Amino acid sequence: MLYRVREVAGKRDLKRFIRFPESLYKGCSQYVPPLHKGQEHELMHAASLRYCQRKMWLAEDASGKVVGRICAMINPRYNEKYGTRRVRFGWFDLIDDVEVARVLFDAAETWAKEHGMEEIHGPLYYNTLGRQGMLVEGFDKLAPFSCLYNHPYYADIVQELGFEKECDWIQYMMPADKGSGNRLKEISDRLMQRHNLRIADFDVLKKDRNMVRQFFRMYNESFDGHVYNFVPFTEDEVEEEIDQIIGQLDRRLCCVIMDADDEIAAFGIAMPSVSKAMQKAKGSLFPFGWYHVLRAMKDFTCLDLMLVGAAPKWQNTGVSALIHGMMAQQAQECGARWALANPQIETNTAVNVWTRYDHELWMRRRCWIKKIK
Repeated sequence: MLYRVREVAGKRDLKRFIRFPESLYKGCSQYVPPLHKGQEHELMHAASLRYCQRKMWLAEDASGKVVGRICAMINPRYNEKYGTRRVRFGWFDLIDDVEVARVLFDAAETWAKEHGMEEIHGPLYYNTLGRQGMLVEGFDKLAPFSCLYNHPYYADIVQELGFEKECDWIQYMMPADKGSGNRLKEISDRLMQRHNLRIADFDVLKKDRNMVRQFFRMYNESFDGHVYNFVPFTEDEVEEEIDQIIGQLDRRLCCVIMDADDEIAAFGIAMPSVSKAMQKAKGSLFPFGWYHVLRAMKDFTCLDLMLVGAAPKWQNTGVSALIHGMMAQQAQECGARWALANPQIETNTAVNVWTRYDHELWMRRRCWIKKIK
Protein backbone atom coordinates (compact mmCIF):
# COMPACT_ATOMS: atom_id res chain seq x y z
CA MET A 1 0.00 0.00 0.00
CA LEU A 2 1.18 3.51 -0.78
CA TYR A 3 1.28 6.06 2.01
CA ARG A 4 1.65 9.80 1.91
CA VAL A 5 3.32 11.92 4.55
CA ARG A 6 2.69 15.57 5.23
CA GLU A 7 3.85 18.11 7.76
CA VAL A 8 1.53 18.94 10.63
CA ALA A 9 -0.03 22.34 9.97
CA GLY A 10 -2.82 23.89 11.96
CA LYS A 11 -4.93 22.86 14.93
CA ARG A 12 -6.75 20.05 13.16
CA ASP A 13 -3.52 18.30 12.20
CA LEU A 14 -2.12 18.81 15.70
CA LYS A 15 -5.21 17.22 17.22
CA ARG A 16 -4.91 14.23 14.89
CA PHE A 17 -1.21 13.96 15.71
CA ILE A 18 -1.84 13.96 19.46
CA ARG A 19 -4.78 11.56 19.41
CA PHE A 20 -3.54 8.99 16.90
CA PRO A 21 -2.22 6.61 19.63
CA GLU A 22 -5.68 6.35 21.15
CA SER A 23 -6.91 4.33 18.18
CA LEU A 24 -3.58 2.54 17.75
CA TYR A 25 -3.62 1.26 21.35
CA LYS A 26 -7.36 0.78 21.73
CA GLY A 27 -7.90 -2.30 23.87
CA CYS A 28 -4.27 -2.42 25.05
CA SER A 29 -4.37 -2.75 28.84
CA GLN A 30 -0.73 -1.69 29.28
CA TYR A 31 -0.87 1.60 27.39
CA VAL A 32 -1.29 4.79 29.45
CA PRO A 33 -2.50 7.81 27.44
CA PRO A 34 -0.86 11.16 28.20
CA LEU A 35 -3.01 14.21 28.75
CA HIS A 36 -3.99 16.01 25.54
CA LYS A 37 -3.26 19.44 27.02
CA GLY A 38 0.12 18.28 28.25
CA GLN A 39 1.04 16.99 24.81
CA GLU A 40 -0.10 20.21 23.18
CA HIS A 41 2.07 22.22 25.56
CA GLU A 42 5.12 20.05 24.94
CA LEU A 43 4.75 20.22 21.18
CA MET A 44 3.89 23.90 20.89
CA HIS A 45 5.02 25.80 23.98
CA ALA A 46 7.70 23.82 25.86
CA ALA A 47 10.56 25.91 27.24
CA SER A 48 12.98 23.74 25.29
CA LEU A 49 11.57 25.13 22.05
CA ARG A 50 13.28 28.43 22.84
CA TYR A 51 16.50 26.82 21.62
CA CYS A 52 15.39 23.58 19.91
CA GLN A 53 13.93 23.22 16.42
CA ARG A 54 11.24 20.68 15.63
CA LYS A 55 8.96 19.47 12.84
CA MET A 56 6.03 17.02 12.94
CA TRP A 57 4.61 14.76 10.25
CA LEU A 58 1.61 12.49 9.82
CA ALA A 59 1.48 9.44 7.57
CA GLU A 60 -1.87 8.71 5.93
CA ASP A 61 -3.24 5.86 3.84
CA ALA A 62 -5.14 6.32 0.58
CA SER A 63 -8.37 7.07 2.44
CA GLY A 64 -6.75 9.83 4.51
CA LYS A 65 -6.68 7.80 7.72
CA VAL A 66 -3.69 8.47 9.99
CA VAL A 67 -1.41 5.44 10.16
CA GLY A 68 1.71 6.96 11.74
CA ARG A 69 3.35 10.04 13.21
CA ILE A 70 6.82 11.36 14.02
CA CYS A 71 8.42 14.49 15.47
CA ALA A 72 12.01 15.45 14.61
CA MET A 73 13.97 17.68 16.99
CA ILE A 74 17.35 19.37 16.78
CA ASN A 75 18.89 20.25 20.13
CA PRO A 76 21.89 22.52 19.39
CA ARG A 77 23.05 22.48 23.02
CA TYR A 78 23.33 18.70 22.87
CA ASN A 79 25.21 18.73 19.57
CA GLU A 80 27.61 21.40 20.79
CA LYS A 81 28.28 19.63 24.09
CA TYR A 82 28.99 16.23 22.52
CA GLY A 83 30.46 17.34 19.21
CA THR A 84 27.76 15.64 17.15
CA ARG A 85 25.33 16.52 14.36
CA ARG A 86 22.30 14.57 15.44
CA VAL A 87 18.58 14.97 15.05
CA ARG A 88 16.27 13.36 17.58
CA PHE A 89 13.01 11.64 16.78
CA GLY A 90 10.09 11.25 19.17
CA TRP A 91 6.32 10.95 19.24
CA PHE A 92 6.93 7.97 16.97
CA ASP A 93 3.91 5.71 16.53
CA LEU A 94 2.66 3.64 13.62
CA ILE A 95 0.71 0.63 12.45
CA ASP A 96 2.63 -2.59 11.83
CA ASP A 97 4.02 -1.69 8.40
CA VAL A 98 7.64 -0.84 7.70
CA GLU A 99 6.60 1.32 4.74
CA VAL A 100 4.86 3.74 7.11
CA ALA A 101 8.08 4.06 9.07
CA ARG A 102 10.04 4.53 5.86
CA VAL A 103 8.02 7.53 4.68
CA LEU A 104 8.07 9.09 8.15
CA PHE A 105 11.83 8.74 8.56
CA ASP A 106 12.42 9.93 4.99
CA ALA A 107 10.62 13.17 5.85
CA ALA A 108 12.46 13.59 9.15
CA GLU A 109 15.88 12.82 7.66
CA THR A 110 15.38 15.09 4.66
CA TRP A 111 14.62 17.99 7.00
CA ALA A 112 17.57 17.06 9.21
CA LYS A 113 19.99 16.95 6.26
CA GLU A 114 18.88 20.43 5.26
CA HIS A 115 20.10 21.53 8.70
CA GLY A 116 23.42 19.74 8.44
CA MET A 117 22.58 16.72 10.60
CA GLU A 118 24.46 13.45 10.00
CA GLU A 119 22.77 11.01 12.43
CA ILE A 120 19.29 10.35 13.77
CA HIS A 121 18.54 8.82 17.16
CA GLY A 122 15.59 8.24 19.45
CA PRO A 123 12.92 7.99 20.63
CA LEU A 124 13.96 11.00 22.69
CA TYR A 125 12.50 14.21 24.11
CA TYR A 126 14.03 17.67 23.85
CA ASN A 127 15.76 17.12 27.21
CA THR A 128 16.30 14.32 29.72
CA LEU A 129 13.12 14.90 31.72
CA GLY A 130 10.71 13.91 28.96
CA ARG A 131 9.54 10.50 27.78
CA GLN A 132 12.21 8.61 25.92
CA GLY A 133 13.30 5.13 24.91
CA MET A 134 11.47 2.51 22.84
CA LEU A 135 10.17 -0.37 24.92
CA VAL A 136 11.98 -3.63 24.06
CA GLU A 137 11.18 -5.70 27.19
CA GLY A 138 8.21 -5.62 29.52
CA PHE A 139 5.35 -5.38 27.03
CA ASP A 140 3.04 -7.19 29.47
CA LYS A 141 3.63 -4.59 32.21
CA LEU A 142 1.54 -1.50 32.91
CA ALA A 143 3.54 1.50 31.73
CA PRO A 144 4.40 4.29 34.19
CA PHE A 145 2.68 7.55 33.26
CA SER A 146 6.06 9.27 32.86
CA CYS A 147 7.37 6.67 30.36
CA LEU A 148 6.66 5.56 26.82
CA TYR A 149 4.85 2.39 25.84
CA ASN A 150 4.83 0.85 22.38
CA HIS A 151 3.87 -2.31 20.52
CA PRO A 152 6.55 -5.06 20.18
CA TYR A 153 6.79 -4.64 16.40
CA TYR A 154 8.35 -1.16 16.67
CA ALA A 155 11.83 -2.57 17.34
CA ASP A 156 11.68 -4.93 14.35
CA ILE A 157 10.65 -2.08 12.07
CA VAL A 158 13.45 0.33 13.06
CA GLN A 159 16.03 -2.43 12.81
CA GLU A 160 14.82 -3.26 9.31
CA LEU A 161 15.47 0.39 8.43
CA GLY A 162 19.07 0.18 9.63
CA PHE A 163 18.87 1.49 13.20
CA GLU A 164 21.22 0.04 15.82
CA LYS A 165 21.24 0.16 19.60
CA GLU A 166 22.75 3.32 21.09
CA CYS A 167 21.85 2.71 24.74
CA ASP A 168 19.28 1.05 27.01
CA TRP A 169 17.40 2.29 30.04
CA ILE A 170 16.25 -0.29 32.59
CA GLN A 171 13.71 -0.21 35.41
CA TYR A 172 13.35 -2.45 38.45
CA MET A 173 10.23 -3.21 40.48
CA MET A 174 10.84 -3.76 44.20
CA PRO A 175 8.85 -4.47 47.38
CA ALA A 176 8.37 -1.20 49.29
CA ASP A 177 6.95 -2.47 52.57
CA LYS A 178 10.14 -3.60 54.31
CA GLY A 179 11.46 -0.25 55.51
CA SER A 180 15.14 0.36 56.17
CA GLY A 181 15.64 -1.86 59.21
CA ASN A 182 16.97 -0.91 62.65
CA ARG A 183 20.64 -1.42 61.78
CA LEU A 184 20.48 0.84 58.73
CA LYS A 185 18.60 3.43 60.77
CA GLU A 186 21.37 3.44 63.36
CA ILE A 187 24.01 3.85 60.65
CA SER A 188 21.96 6.66 59.09
CA ASP A 189 21.69 8.49 62.38
CA ARG A 190 25.47 8.33 62.87
CA LEU A 191 26.09 9.60 59.33
CA MET A 192 23.72 12.50 59.87
CA GLN A 193 25.53 13.49 63.05
CA ARG A 194 29.04 12.97 61.68
CA HIS A 195 28.45 15.17 58.64
CA ASN A 196 26.14 17.66 60.38
CA LEU A 197 23.30 16.90 58.00
CA ARG A 198 19.62 17.58 58.48
CA ILE A 199 16.36 16.66 56.78
CA ALA A 200 14.66 19.63 55.15
CA ASP A 201 11.00 20.41 55.71
CA PHE A 202 9.80 19.53 52.22
CA ASP A 203 6.60 21.59 52.39
CA VAL A 204 8.65 24.68 53.24
CA LEU A 205 11.29 23.88 50.63
CA LYS A 206 8.91 23.46 47.70
CA LYS A 207 7.33 26.85 48.41
CA ASP A 208 10.75 28.53 48.32
CA ARG A 209 11.38 29.10 44.62
CA ASN A 210 15.04 29.98 45.18
CA MET A 211 15.58 26.74 47.08
CA VAL A 212 13.90 24.76 44.30
CA ARG A 213 16.20 26.48 41.81
CA GLN A 214 19.13 25.35 43.96
CA PHE A 215 17.75 21.82 43.74
CA PHE A 216 17.82 21.92 39.94
CA ARG A 217 21.33 23.44 39.91
CA MET A 218 22.48 20.55 42.04
CA TYR A 219 20.55 18.15 39.81
CA ASN A 220 22.42 19.51 36.79
CA GLU A 221 25.75 19.10 38.59
CA SER A 222 24.92 15.59 39.80
CA PHE A 223 24.00 14.24 36.38
CA ASP A 224 26.31 16.23 34.09
CA GLY A 225 29.18 13.96 33.09
CA HIS A 226 27.64 10.96 34.87
CA VAL A 227 24.49 10.31 32.85
CA TYR A 228 24.82 9.36 29.20
CA ASN A 229 23.65 12.07 26.77
CA PHE A 230 22.70 14.41 29.63
CA VAL A 231 22.49 18.13 28.87
CA PRO A 232 22.01 20.55 31.79
CA PHE A 233 18.65 22.26 31.88
CA THR A 234 18.33 25.93 31.03
CA GLU A 235 16.82 28.43 33.45
CA ASP A 236 13.64 28.48 31.37
CA GLU A 237 13.34 24.69 31.56
CA VAL A 238 13.87 24.80 35.32
CA GLU A 239 11.14 27.41 35.76
CA GLU A 240 8.79 25.28 33.68
CA GLU A 241 9.41 22.23 35.87
CA ILE A 242 8.87 24.29 39.02
CA ASP A 243 5.51 25.52 37.71
CA GLN A 244 4.29 22.13 36.50
CA ILE A 245 5.67 19.53 38.89
CA ILE A 246 6.88 20.76 42.27
CA GLY A 247 3.47 21.71 43.65
CA GLN A 248 2.16 18.17 43.06
CA LEU A 249 4.79 16.50 45.24
CA ASP A 250 3.82 15.04 48.63
CA ARG A 251 6.22 15.51 51.55
CA ARG A 252 5.46 11.96 52.71
CA LEU A 253 7.11 10.59 49.57
CA CYS A 254 9.97 13.06 49.16
CA CYS A 255 13.15 13.59 51.11
CA VAL A 256 15.83 16.27 50.85
CA ILE A 257 18.98 16.27 52.99
CA MET A 258 20.73 19.58 53.67
CA ASP A 259 24.34 20.02 54.73
CA ALA A 260 25.87 22.44 57.25
CA ASP A 261 26.07 25.17 54.59
CA ASP A 262 22.31 24.92 53.89
CA GLU A 263 23.00 23.37 50.50
CA ILE A 264 21.24 20.28 49.18
CA ALA A 265 23.33 17.16 49.80
CA ALA A 266 20.95 14.50 48.49
CA PHE A 267 17.37 14.09 47.36
CA GLY A 268 14.74 11.47 46.70
CA ILE A 269 11.46 12.17 44.89
CA ALA A 270 8.64 9.64 44.55
CA MET A 271 5.02 9.87 43.46
CA PRO A 272 2.03 7.52 43.64
CA SER A 273 1.43 5.63 40.42
CA VAL A 274 -1.28 7.37 38.41
CA SER A 275 -1.19 5.02 35.41
CA LYS A 276 -4.58 3.41 35.99
CA ALA A 277 -6.12 6.79 36.72
CA MET A 278 -4.78 8.17 33.45
CA GLN A 279 -6.26 5.23 31.60
CA LYS A 280 -9.65 6.14 33.07
CA ALA A 281 -9.13 9.84 32.29
CA LYS A 282 -8.54 8.98 28.59
CA GLY A 283 -6.36 11.99 27.92
CA SER A 284 -8.40 14.67 29.66
CA LEU A 285 -8.90 15.89 33.22
CA PHE A 286 -12.43 17.05 32.38
CA PRO A 287 -15.14 16.29 33.05
CA PHE A 288 -14.19 13.37 35.33
CA GLY A 289 -10.49 12.68 34.74
CA TRP A 290 -9.46 14.93 37.64
CA TYR A 291 -11.45 12.73 40.04
CA HIS A 292 -9.55 9.57 39.07
CA VAL A 293 -6.19 11.35 39.25
CA LEU A 294 -6.97 12.94 42.62
CA ARG A 295 -7.88 9.54 44.07
CA ALA A 296 -4.70 8.00 42.66
CA MET A 297 -2.53 10.73 44.22
CA LYS A 298 -3.81 9.60 47.63
CA ASP A 299 -3.17 5.90 47.01
CA PHE A 300 0.41 4.99 47.95
CA THR A 301 0.13 1.25 47.16
CA CYS A 302 2.55 1.50 44.24
CA LEU A 303 5.12 4.28 43.96
CA ASP A 304 7.08 5.63 41.02
CA LEU A 305 10.59 6.62 42.10
CA MET A 306 11.14 9.70 39.98
CA LEU A 307 14.52 11.16 40.98
CA VAL A 308 17.19 9.99 43.42
CA GLY A 309 20.67 11.50 43.65
CA ALA A 310 23.41 13.18 45.65
CA ALA A 311 25.40 16.37 45.10
CA PRO A 312 28.84 15.71 43.56
CA LYS A 313 30.73 16.58 46.75
CA TRP A 314 28.60 14.13 48.75
CA GLN A 315 28.91 11.19 46.39
CA ASN A 316 30.89 8.21 47.71
CA THR A 317 30.39 9.37 51.31
CA GLY A 318 27.49 7.13 52.25
CA VAL A 319 24.92 9.87 51.72
CA SER A 320 23.45 8.08 48.69
CA ALA A 321 22.74 5.02 50.84
CA LEU A 322 21.31 7.36 53.45
CA ILE A 323 18.73 8.83 51.08
CA HIS A 324 17.74 5.36 49.85
CA GLY A 325 17.22 4.22 53.42
CA MET A 326 15.08 7.24 54.23
CA MET A 327 12.91 6.70 51.16
CA ALA A 328 12.48 3.02 52.06
CA GLN A 329 11.31 4.06 55.52
CA GLN A 330 8.93 6.64 54.08
CA ALA A 331 7.45 4.03 51.74
CA GLN A 332 6.82 1.62 54.59
CA GLU A 333 5.23 4.30 56.77
CA CYS A 334 2.92 5.29 53.91
CA GLY A 335 1.71 1.74 53.40
CA ALA A 336 3.33 1.29 50.00
CA ARG A 337 3.69 -2.26 48.72
CA TRP A 338 5.70 -1.74 45.54
CA ALA A 339 8.15 0.79 44.15
CA LEU A 340 9.17 1.15 40.52
CA ALA A 341 12.59 2.71 39.92
CA ASN A 342 12.93 5.42 37.31
CA PRO A 343 14.61 4.47 34.00
CA GLN A 344 18.40 4.51 34.28
CA ILE A 345 21.09 3.94 31.67
CA GLU A 346 22.30 0.37 32.07
CA THR A 347 25.94 1.49 31.86
CA ASN A 348 25.53 3.87 34.82
CA THR A 349 26.99 2.13 37.89
CA ALA A 350 24.40 3.93 40.04
CA VAL A 351 21.79 1.51 38.71
CA ASN A 352 23.48 -1.22 40.76
CA VAL A 353 22.05 0.26 43.94
CA TRP A 354 18.70 -1.38 43.17
CA THR A 355 20.29 -4.84 43.16
CA ARG A 356 20.74 -4.52 46.93
CA TYR A 357 16.98 -4.94 47.26
CA ASP A 358 14.65 -7.71 46.21
CA HIS A 359 14.02 -6.68 42.63
CA GLU A 360 12.61 -7.71 39.29
CA LEU A 361 13.61 -6.32 35.91
CA TRP A 362 10.38 -4.60 34.92
CA MET A 363 11.04 -2.79 31.65
CA ARG A 364 13.85 -2.08 29.22
CA ARG A 365 13.82 0.81 26.77
CA ARG A 366 16.20 1.50 23.93
CA CYS A 367 17.54 4.50 22.10
CA TRP A 368 18.27 3.67 18.44
CA ILE A 369 20.69 5.43 16.13
CA LYS A 370 21.74 5.37 12.46
CA LYS A 371 23.61 7.45 9.91
CA ILE A 372 21.57 9.68 7.65
CA LYS A 373 22.26 8.81 4.03
